[in-house]
Amino acid sequence: MGNIRTTFVKRTAKELVEIYGDKFTDDFENNKKVVEEYSTVSTKHLRNKIAGYATKIANQ
Repeated sequence: MGNIRTTFVKRTAKELVEIYGDKFTDDFENNKKVVEEYSTVSTKHLRNKIAGYATKIANQ
């Protein structure tokens, strides 16, 4: 069983990967910095959730 992500996390990650796809890699630490730079997420917890999902999308 996997983690369940909210619609906000999925939508935000997909939008960021569509717009800044060349910036995202399979490295979670790098993706955290990219999410922090290009989004208006206010909490570290939410940033990490979005970066994790973006990493998953980038690996596909």
